[in-house]
Amino acid sequence: MEMKDLKSVYFVGAGGIGMSAIARYFIKKGLVVGGYDKTPSTLTRQLEKEGMLIHYEENVDEIPFACKNPQSCLVIYTPAIPADHQEMQFFREKGFEIQKRAQVLGTLTQQHKGLCVAGTHGKTTTSTMCAHILHQSHLDCNAFLGGISKNYGTNYILSNSEYVVIEADEFDRSFHWLSPYMTVITSTDPDHLDIYGTKEAYLESFRHYTELIQPEGALIIHRGLEMQENLPAGVKRFDYALNEGDFHAENIRINNGEITFDFISPIKSIPNVELGQPVPINIENGIAAMAMAQLAGCTPDELRIGMKTYNGVERRFDFKIKNDRCVFLSDYAHHPKEIYQSARSIRELYKDRKITAIFQPHLYTRTRDFYPDFADALSLLDEVILTEIYPAREQPIEGVTSQLIYDRLRPGIEKQIIRKDDVLKFVSQRTFDVLIVLGAGDLDNYVPQIASLLNNKLK
Repeated sequence: MEMKDLKSVYFVGAGGIGMSAIARYFIKKGLVVGGYDKTPSTLTRQLEKEGMLIHYEENVDEIPFACKNPQSCLVIYTPAIPADHQEMQFFREKGFEIQKRAQVLGTLTQQHKGLCVAGTHGKTTTSTMCAHILHQSHLDCNAFLGGISKNYGTNYILSNSEYVVIEADEFDRSFHWLSPYMTVITSTDPDHLDIYGTKEAYLESFRHYTELIQPEGALIIHRGLEMQENLPAGVKRFDYALNEGDFHAENIRINNGEITFDFISPIKSIPNVELGQPVPINIENGIAAMAMAQLAGCTPDELRIGMKTYNGVERRFDFKIKNDRCVFLSDYAHHPKEIYQSARSIRELYKDRKITAIFQPHLYTRTRDFYPDFADALSLLDEVILTEIYPAREQPIEGVTSQLIYDRLRPGIEKQIIRKDDVLKFVSQRTFDVLIVLGAGDLDNYVPQIASLLNNKLK
């Protein structure tokens, strides 16, 4: 179905943060937008105020009349909806076009100029940076992001721009639905081996992704990646890295918590770029974001202002306390390379201070596959506190526990394993110079309470 033929859109599972962003996109386009969700929430009530017709009972009769025509209504569903859901059965039987969220984002990249960011890590920060640069520029953009932008308090931006910035997720091969106008690839360190099976299959999925770039488009790829690209005729190729490549940084200055560098570009170099979120790893993320925004047509002043006013992403090197007596931050890092970059960045920022990490490993398979690498990365720090593994979608694997990481940490490092439930008690009994909470699990739920405990100690 062509977007121009759409008159209505119906969401089965309307209340998720990713689904709600797409619902708002269609509301803004003036379509009738309806949906079902199991329970009301702050988000669904807000969507109702914005004009979405939502009900909370699994009932075909509750579907709005405008959403009952298979010729003009697109159905979007979340995989969390069971196969025997009455409304889904109705839509299947009547021959509606039914798509997952990833497919809809793919359709949007065909209707707009899709600026996509793929990679094992760095994609949320890079895509959010790029979206912020574009949104405050003369070009503007739509954006569907993988984290909550601290500039906007949300994971989406809606506008009438021809551009859409999308985080291209390799999990479950979702990014194969996209048709990027331009894409950044930040990294291809193997991950999700429970889905892909082998490193070779993982790298092959990125190779296939590069085949999907539109012929007049561009690939901006981190220098030195193991993957092989296969670009359609007419696609321009650029590479980038910290201090080499078509796009790179020179004259990097890290002073008193501030970071400034010169952006070197084949289009036009820009001196004295200030990082709004001054973290060393964001120099490289910023180079990629600026490269794509500059190729899209942003001016030097727009690039400079966008970088200076970028405030970061929640849970990505997210400072909660920052003073001479105590620094506390949380970071979503959950892959060994991400942990390494976080540890290296924080060590660079706080060279002479004791750094403690509380790390909650994420997934049994990832711990089994990478525990030596996790231990090597964490060993850059002074003290490591491990909790039990966060299972997410997995069942336990015999013999796979946090002890595997613990036993491989470098000799001399302070270390212990504690229960997640005891983390607050542990924090209350200690003082910290620099403390970082790491991981993609639910330990982050404790971050506000940890910040409160530490602030009380500073009084």
